[in-house]
Amino acid sequence: MTTTQHPHTPGGPPTAGPVLDITGLDVRYGRRTALRGVSLAVAPGETVGVIGETGSGKSTLARAALGLVSPSAGSIVVGGHDVTGYGRRQWRDLRREGVVQYVFQDPLRSLDPDLTIEDSLTEPLLVQGVPREEAAARARAFLSRVRLTEDLLGRLPGELSGGQRQRVAVARALVTDPRLVILDEPVSALDSANRVQILEILKELRSAGVALVFISHDLGSVAGVADRIAVLYRGELVEDGAAADVVGRPRHPYTRLLLRSAPTLRSAPADRAEREALRALLHN
Repeated sequence: MTTTQHPHTPGGPPTAGPVLDITGLDVRYGRRTALRGVSLAVAPGETVGVIGETGSGKSTLARAALGLVSPSAGSIVVGGHDVTGYGRRQWRDLRREGVVQYVFQDPLRSLDPDLTIEDSLTEPLLVQGVPREEAAARARAFLSRVRLTEDLLGRLPGELSGGQRQRVAVARALVTDPRLVILDEPVSALDSANRVQILEILKELRSAGVALVFISHDLGSVAGVADRIAVLYRGELVEDGAAADVVGRPRHPYTRLLLRSAPTLRSAPADRAEREALRALLHN
């Protein structure tokens, strides 16, 4: 994969090409290698599901793309900006532009418990210099996009249900009109009804042209939303392809094991012997 290099200065017009372009990424924590040689590109309006078990490197990939951890090798281009060598100030300026946004697994981590829902939604716009009246109007508009009503605007996060808080977190990520939204396990802490609602909202975002990176350990949740699925195993990208191909014709034993463990994607779950055989292949 070839990557166009861009000046290390935030701002300016975005270039054509992927919204996220990661090439040969290594990330190390001390002596431990969390990611090894990972390359992944996400096009405008594309939804890419990143799948893997705990410790596979999913969250590290997201944190690297957001400038929260530094790569040991490789390059990262976000919204046309080569951010590989960005310092704290450069990342702060880029984040203020709202090019990329992040949705946490637990919205209580991203929503200030002392701010009303309206204040949480308008804050990123006010930072960008949007007039308060316009920011308030956009907050109301984006709240309706995630199927919430305006009567919630005056409430605090603690007064909302888990599903409502997560939808507010999605609205807060969208309110700056980002080119890329990274969602880290956005439905794993929700009950089935709220999970379905969030997944339906994410499907609708594809038509709005927002690029999404949907990180999850649950292949079943991602399969119905993603255009492509990338599978991480022990820090390496072992499979990357169209969602239908990955689900219907998986190539790597780890992907096949994930599928056999997700009965909603198959007519019947695999028996124990089949799963053990796949695990044996992974350790050969």
